Amino acid sequence: MDSVIYIPGDLTAPVFERGGDLARGAGYVVSVARRTAGGEVEIHDCETDTFHVLEGSATFVTGGTVVGRHTVAPGQHRGTAIEGGETCQLRSGDVIIIPEGTPHWFKDVAGTIRYYVVKAVSAPATAPDPDSGPR
Repeated sequence: MDSVIYIPGDLTAPVFERGGDLARGAGYVVSVARRTAGGEVEIHDCETDTFHVLEGSATFVTGGTVVGRHTVAPGQHRGTAIEGGETCQLRSGDVIIIPEGTPHWFKDVAGTIRYYVVKAVSAPATAPDPDSGPR
């Protein structure tokens, strides 16, 4: 069983200013992110992202078709843009939940956006063992 994690405010304040991880464990990552510009499209095979916007705003796109998709690590993919998809304007106070496998993209950022991130990590799918089937 995992232990309770307590992080006092004097240790979290610098992370909320610069961005970075607050905690990692089996099945989760909690972090704070900061952006001053748009970025690459991201697709995570086994991670559901939950963002809570703390300050700022951005044009955010989900779904659609990824342009220039490439794999950067096992289960982690990037792209240069999204064609189609759903566009929304993220603003301070908003929460958005992006299910695993869903392309998502900070297309444009107005100034600086800071957001709290919780990643729920599921186990990757595995191929069935060909030797374990019926005989």
